[in-house]
Amino acid sequence: MSELSVDHLLGIKDLTKEDIQLIHTTADQFKEVINRPIKKVPSLRDITIANLFFENSTRTKLSFELAEKRLSADVINFSAAQSSVKKGETLVDTVNNILAMKVDIVVMRHPNPGAGVFLSKHVDARIVNAGDGAHEHPTQALLDSYSIREKLGTLEGKKIVIVGDILHSRVALSNIYCLQKLGAEVMVCGPATLIPTHIASLGVKVEYNLRKALEWCDVANMLRVQNERMDISYFPSVREYVQQYGVNMELLDSLKKKIVIMHPGPINRGVEITSDVADSDQAIILNQVENGVAVRMAVLYLIASKIQRND
Repeated sequence: MSELSVDHLLGIKDLTKEDIQLIHTTADQFKEVINRPIKKVPSLRDITIANLFFENSTRTKLSFELAEKRLSADVINFSAAQSSVKKGETLVDTVNNILAMKVDIVVMRHPNPGAGVFLSKHVDARIVNAGDGAHEHPTQALLDSYSIREKLGTLEGKKIVIVGDILHSRVALSNIYCLQKLGAEVMVCGPATLIPTHIASLGVKVEYNLRKALEWCDVANMLRVQNERMDISYFPSVREYVQQYGVNMELLDSLKKKIVIMHPGPINRGVEITSDVADSDQAIILNQVENGVAVRMAVLYLIASKIQRND
């Protein structure tokens, strides 16, 4: 299979297993490119990409921008804080004004779930979802699964636990879809107040005891507590959360096997993981960041190649 089955990347739910594998094998080639002395290829030389971020972002925005520049695309950056959205302009009008400048692909992060889907039905451009509220974050799941594949060789039959604030996490939902499509077993672990009520219906195991979860898994993906999405208190105190769900080196060393530690960032050191865990050889957190550029290059390249074919 040499092309994606979708025209936009709106969520992992829309992708097939073959789509994900195609993105991964394409990312293999781009990873080799970004480790060369000359890190640029002319693949998207005639493509213009707009990065529309209606929410704060550091890593994802930098990663997309670097991926676009490595592919020689023309890039325009849009920040909602300094935009006409503040003056009451609608999302569709904002994007149509940008598209009038002849933009081919829109990379968008938005606080409302489904914003990317809505936009894909109303504007004439390819949409890549860089995170929509607490719904999906497809490129994060693609780079997480790519990083596990790189570390363990395959995801088939592997046991992955996602620990922490599952309720407010777009990373968790996209990861669940992606890992299951690639044949992994998935468990979620966290305080009962931060686990969605019907999450077991997605085919995941639910565990409230961190030690049991870590003894079960091959890989632990540690999520931060998303205080900015919380309007009430979901646990008594940060100290109590750390005691129940924080991973430290002493806990890891007491397990019968070495497990892989991941984190989508930003890390709250001393909360979900301690500094010695984050900096240990069991953690692949910086590999995830490096792989993020290669995976996003692959996504943009494959989406853009469909534009060129359709034209």
